[in-house]
Amino acid sequence: MSTGIKPPKGVVLYGPPGTGKTLLAKAVAKQTSATVLRVAGSELTQKYLGDGPKLLRELFRVAEEHGPSILFTDEIDTIGTKRYDSNSEIQRTMLELLNQLDGFDSTGDVKVITATNRRETLDPALIRPGRIDRKIEFPLPDEKTKKRIFQIHTRRMPLADDVTLHDVITAKDDLSGADIKAICTKAATAPSLDFKKSKENVLCKKQEGTPEGLYL
Repeated sequence: MSTGIKPPKGVVLYGPPGTGKTLLAKAVAKQTSATVLRVAGSELTQKYLGDGPKLLRELFRVAEEHGPSILFTDEIDTIGTKRYDSNSEIQRTMLELLNQLDGFDSTGDVKVITATNRRETLDPALIRPGRIDRKIEFPLPDEKTKKRIFQIHTRRMPLADDVTLHDVITAKDDLSGADIKAICTKAATAPSLDFKKSKENVLCKKQEGTPEGLYL
């Protein structure tokens, strides 16, 4: 039954790093038969004048040719920042993105998924109705969710009866899903399954600004 309402052209996933935004995009790709094109926003901020807009046009062309397709742009804030905060080349790339979004039908075979850690920096023109107007927040996990994530990452570990995760789970720390995975991996590679010490190590690396992949 038709409701007369057009489906969204795109969606922005936003929240702190490590909360599962990219993971969801990968899951969507795996569960559909759509062609998936993935690009990081930083790859669109090219060294030479005009390369960013040119690459965007090519991405949308390929997406249309191989539809149904999903164009996933991570770090969208790199090119989608408020225009008075960005340089001229980023502005040109941003304007090209707006042109491309305006140039295809929402009922067509191309959908856009974007992700950002900094939604507040996005240009309102990008996330207005008719463009990327669906917004899904990915907050840090609550206690119940943290427990479930720990269960997933420790389900194959030979945990002794005296190993408890209660203190790690209930502590008032801003742990993301990626942090929890790193804690479990760190604990598994240690001489003893010391999750508390592993958590301290991961949080220390996080405060130092170490990238997630280098926590270990």
